[in-house]
Amino acid sequence: MSTADFDWSDLRFFLAVARAGKLTLAARQLGVEHSTVSRRISALELMLGAKLFDRQPSGYVLTAHGDRLFASAEAMETLASAAQQEIGGADFGVSGTVRIGAPDGFGTYFLAPRMGRLAAQHPALEIQFLAMPRVFNLTKREADIAISLSRPKQGRLHARKLTDYRLRLYAARDYLEAHGPIENRAALLRHTFISYVDELLYAPELDYAPLVAKDLRPRVKSSSLVAQFMAVRAGAGIAVLPCFMAEGDPGLAPILPEEVELTRTFWLITHADTRSLARVRVAADFIAREAQEARALFLPSAERPQP
Repeated sequence: MSTADFDWSDLRFFLAVARAGKLTLAARQLGVEHSTVSRRISALELMLGAKLFDRQPSGYVLTAHGDRLFASAEAMETLASAAQQEIGGADFGVSGTVRIGAPDGFGTYFLAPRMGRLAAQHPALEIQFLAMPRVFNLTKREADIAISLSRPKQGRLHARKLTDYRLRLYAARDYLEAHGPIENRAALLRHTFISYVDELLYAPELDYAPLVAKDLRPRVKSSSLVAQFMAVRAGAGIAVLPCFMAEGDPGLAPILPEEVELTRTFWLITHADTRSLARVRVAADFIAREAQEARALFLPSAERPQP
């Protein structure tokens, strides 16, 4: 086979299927019939003399040959994007799909309300947004961008610090009126503490209870920070919550703010093989810019008085 025989546009169909995992979804993203996608993938496999996907009930999964081609195809996509931006104007042609994985609190309360602006800036970009309490594996292509609580120590990953953020103890004002004020750490033991399910802690940075008070044992547990937040709002007890979620809620009050205050960090993680792709770069830059502009939200300086 010579390069003259190779249909380079088939790689666009290959990348769409590899990222989507399903023919129908890839076809929808490309704006063509799924039969067209199937035909182009079959033609590419025939041309290369290699099977690129295992067709499984759950979808299309890359074979070892497909994995190797995926890296090369993304590199070609990066070069094409760079040429387009250099000649036709920066980011004018950003398109494709970018998948962003984030913890549920940060994803739901900070990123989700801002995603519309990213979509408006790049009309040809499809944004897949996963707000879940878990760690995303970029090497396995679970996401293009991941927001993490720690900086990766291994792998071909690039980390950018987004922001530090503060956490404090909070309770519903109605809860405090019913149960009385909490004047010291020892008093916390008489109250219902809400936290994570121990075996489902996806990051050690979330193990707050030992740092709040000795012998403090959670009685209401959830794997989801958003669920914990809603439980506190409903008066189920007290919990450590990020200030960027709790400070704006008039129904919540900080508890012992001068004694109990934690600081954690959000990191933006991309893979070395894909971080320079236009679709990944513009999304990563957007998130970093939004986090920087909202610094006061993550690190509030003013204290609200306790009831």
